[in-house]
Amino acid sequence: MTWTMPPETAPQDRTWMAFPRPGLTLGDDAASAEAARVAWATTANTIADHQPVTVVVDPVARADARRLLAGDVDVLEAPLDDFWMRDSGPTFVTDGDRLGAVDWVFNGWGANAWSTWTRDAAVAATVGTAAGAELLPSLLVNEGGAIHVDGQGRVLVTETVQLDPRRNPHLDRARVEAELARTIGATEVVWLPRGLTRDYDGFGTRGHVDMVATFAAPDVVLLHAQPDPGHPDHLVVPQIRAALETAIGPDTAIVELPAPGTRADEGGPVDWNYVNHVVVNGAVIACGFGDAVADDRARGILAEVYPGRAVHTIDAREVFARGGGLHCITQQQPSTEA
Repeated sequence: MTWTMPPETAPQDRTWMAFPRPGLTLGDDAASAEAARVAWATTANTIADHQPVTVVVDPVARADARRLLAGDVDVLEAPLDDFWMRDSGPTFVTDGDRLGAVDWVFNGWGANAWSTWTRDAAVAATVGTAAGAELLPSLLVNEGGAIHVDGQGRVLVTETVQLDPRRNPHLDRARVEAELARTIGATEVVWLPRGLTRDYDGFGTRGHVDMVATFAAPDVVLLHAQPDPGHPDHLVVPQIRAALETAIGPDTAIVELPAPGTRADEGGPVDWNYVNHVVVNGAVIACGFGDAVADDRARGILAEVYPGRAVHTIDAREVFARGGGLHCITQQQPSTEA
């Protein structure tokens, strides 16, 4: 039996998310906490216009979830530490007929001192079981934001995540590649050297690929671009592009998604990007940053590379302020129907 991870452009049965609960990520004051809840709920409600959505809700957040989530959004109660479903949830795969759910080891993005993950480590199995999937345990410490597939065997990863000594201290490239072949059907692993600068601060993931590059089609890679020479990623992205060009060859086009104009916030250089979007049935949910020119430019690029899909922009600044983007808070469940 061969399990494979379909591309995000393939038909989907459902999107899975988690709802914000009290904790370090939520915010220290009532206004900040509410802003986070609204951002997560807006994402869920927008996706629900296109396909079913299930949100995992910690019992302590039940009232807020019911207040903000649309009536057609399904709720599954389960204990949570945090609320980044892309990373703590399962990676769904199929064998052509059946649905599988890869249950990676989740250790709080490399055992970060600030992170707790005992409850989040059980989320993948909870969600996979609720989806009716066959659970596929893996000993690889990995998160969904650390992989992007083209649906034909290629997967994008970064060295600083997969070979992180706080994630997989005993693994080399060959062992990582073997496990990705076993679990998601990868036949070619594209190794990128790193991620964006902000992702290496104290609360970062140390290089998630879904902040910098993704496949829009088997022959199209979307790549973050930072045109501002005052931003450290202006020098970082060319390194990533060089590795990408070497690995994918001339038959795969690289389409740049330029960053918005904001260079920094109170935490340092921002990692605001449009690569971290969500593809659903008939639509793309794009990150917005209050930059009308850049947001509109990104919307046009996304409409071009995802023909036939409507592009909806959601203000993602509250999500990015907490360490990720819209892709990071969602996880697609592919259809198993032909």
